[in-house]
Amino acid sequence: MSRRCAISGKGPMSGNNVSHAKNRTKRRFLPNLRTVRVTLDDGTTQKIKISAKELRTLKKNS
Repeated sequence: MSRRCAISGKGPMSGNNVSHAKNRTKRRFLPNLRTVRVTLDDGTTQKIKISAKELRTLKKNS
């Protein structure tokens, strides 16, 4: 399963862990994904993974 938002398409980003001595090692910044159950137009429900920001936007607009 991919770590990608179904609505906005947000996915993992890459960057560095930086220690106090400025040593850099690779790391991943993962999106804040939530699994929610969404009701479709035909009355069926489906589980989708969306980011927390998109979930807030959906709740605001509904």
